[in-house]
Amino acid sequence: MSEQEQQRRQSLAEIYKMGINPYPPEAFEVSTSTVEILEKFEQNPELFKQVSIAGRIMSRRIMGAASFVELQDSAGRIQLYIKRDDLCPDEDKSFYNIIFKRHLDIGDIIGVEGFVFVTQMGEITIHVTSLKILSKSLRPLPIVKEKDGKLYDAFTDPEQRYRMRYVDLIVNETVKDTFVKRTKVINSMRNFFNGFDYLEVETPILQPIPGGAAARPFITHHNALDMPLYLRIANELYLKRLIVGGFDGVYEFSKDFRNEGMDRTHNPEFTVLEIYVAYKDYRWMMDFTETMIKRVVDETVGKKTVKVGEREIDFEPVFARVPILEAIKIHTGFDVLGMDEVALRDVCKKLDIDIEESMGKGKLIDEIFGEKCESHYIKPTFIIDYPVEMSPLSKRHRDNPDLTERFELLINGKEIANAYTELNDPIDQRKRFEDQMQLSERGDNEAMFIDQDFLRALEYGMPPTSGMGIGIDRLVMLLTGQTSIQEVLFFPQMRPEKVQKQLDVKDLLKYTIPQAWAELILQAGYQNLNAIREEKATALLQKLNGLRKKNKLSIDALQLEEVERWLASLNE
Repeated sequence: MSEQEQQRRQSLAEIYKMGINPYPPEAFEVSTSTVEILEKFEQNPELFKQVSIAGRIMSRRIMGAASFVELQDSAGRIQLYIKRDDLCPDEDKSFYNIIFKRHLDIGDIIGVEGFVFVTQMGEITIHVTSLKILSKSLRPLPIVKEKDGKLYDAFTDPEQRYRMRYVDLIVNETVKDTFVKRTKVINSMRNFFNGFDYLEVETPILQPIPGGAAARPFITHHNALDMPLYLRIANELYLKRLIVGGFDGVYEFSKDFRNEGMDRTHNPEFTVLEIYVAYKDYRWMMDFTETMIKRVVDETVGKKTVKVGEREIDFEPVFARVPILEAIKIHTGFDVLGMDEVALRDVCKKLDIDIEESMGKGKLIDEIFGEKCESHYIKPTFIIDYPVEMSPLSKRHRDNPDLTERFELLINGKEIANAYTELNDPIDQRKRFEDQMQLSERGDNEAMFIDQDFLRALEYGMPPTSGMGIGIDRLVMLLTGQTSIQEVLFFPQMRPEKVQKQLDVKDLLKYTIPQAWAELILQAGYQNLNAIREEKATALLQKLNGLRKKNKLSIDALQLEEVERWLASLNE
C-alpha cells in the first residue's frame, strides 16, 4: 500500500475508535441536487432554507474554525461552508477538530444538511448545520488541477480510464455526458418504434447454432445437456421466426458477441438494434430508417448537424442512394458487375488489397468496397443493391436476380445500419446456406451455419418482410464525436491486467539493504523494485528518514551515500 492508503486506513481506525460507523446501514434522505440548487436558488430562495444533500468531497480548504468543501453529486458540484460551532454546538468540538479536519479526505462520501446562501464572492453555497460520514474512501483519487485554463495531473491514460471507469466517471466530468447521451439515443429509438405499435421482444443469447450473420462465434458448453452452445452473433433468425408466428413488427436491443479482433471500432461484445416489419420492403425501410435517424439526432443532439472531429455532418438533406457496384466503379475505375472469382482476385491484386484463399466472390467485393470506397461517404448515404454472394439472407432484386434488395447506411465513412427485403423463399434460402457451407469447407471461419429449424419456420410461410439492424455503439460514437468504441462502452473488453509481484523484505535484503530500512521502504508504499530504481536518492532519503522519525526507531539517521549505494546495487 502507498503511504496515502496507509494513512487513510489509520484514519478509518480512528473514526471507528470515536464511535462513528463510516459505512452506516441506514438510508440518508436527499431532498435536492447540486444542479437544482444552482439553477433555482436565485429565482426562489425560499425553497432552499432547509436542504439535505449527499456526495463526494472533491476539494477542501481548512481555515481554522471554518472551512470550505467542494461536494460532487451525480448532477454537478457545489460549495459547502462548514463552521466548527455550527457542526459542534456543544463544548465537545472533536467531530470538527479531529474527524473533519484530520480524518476526512478527498473522495470520502458525506451527507449534509443546511441552508443555501450566497457568499461575499457571489458563489451559491450550502451553510452546513450537520454532517454525516456515509463512506470512507481508502484510495486517493487522481486530482485534476487547473491553472490558467490548462489541466494538470489529469486522469487521461486510456487503459487506466477504461479499466477503472468508476474513477474516470468521478474525475472526468464529460465522460458521464457521453453515457447519458447513449441512453437518450436508445430511448429515442424505442419511443419511435413504439409509436408504430411494434413489439419489443427478447431472444436467446445462448444458441445451438450461431446464425444471422457472417462472423466467428464464442463457443461454450452446457453441462446438463452435454452439448455445445454459442453466444449469439445476431438475433435475426429468431426475430424472423416471430414474424412467421404472426407479429407485424418486432424489435430488440440485443447484446451480440463475435470472437474476432479488437480495435477502435470493434469490441467482442456490442449492442445492436434489430427490427423486422411484415409486408414491407427495403425501399420502405430506407424511408423509415432515415426518418428515425433524423429524429434521434434532433432529440439527442438538439440540432440537425453533428460535429465529428473537424467535420460537420448535416442530417437535414435527403440521404443519397448509391448502388454498391456503381460506388466501386466511381472510386476504383473497375466495373465488377458480372465478374467471376478469378477476375475479382485480379482486381484486388491491381488495387493492392490483401485477400485470402478462403474468400469467395462476396468477400472479395466486400474487401474492394471497404478498402477503396467506404471512407468517401461522409454524408449520410444508403449504399444499395448488393450482389447475391454478399447477402445470403436477402431477397433477390426485383429487376436483377444477380443482386439483392439490401442497403447499408454509411455516415462519416462507417456502416451504421444494414437492411434487407428479407428472403422468405425457403428453397432459395436453403441453397444459399449450402453455398455458405462450401465457403466454410474452404476455410472461411465466418461463413454461416445451416439453421434447419429456421428453414422449417420459413416453410410454414413468412410474409414479405423488411429487416434492419443498427450498431448502437457506432451510432453513439457518431453522435458524441468519439473516435473509439471504448469511449462509449462503460466497461470495454481489456487484456488481463499485469499484476506485478508484491515487493517483499527478502527482495531488498539481496541488495544489502538492512532489514529495518527494508521494512520502512515497504511502509513508504514502494510496490516493486522499479519504483525504487526510478526514485531520486534525495527523495528516498527524505521519505525513509521521515518514517524513522515518525515511528521513533532507535537507528541512526540514513545518509545519502548509503542510499546511493543501494540504488547503484539495484541498477546493476
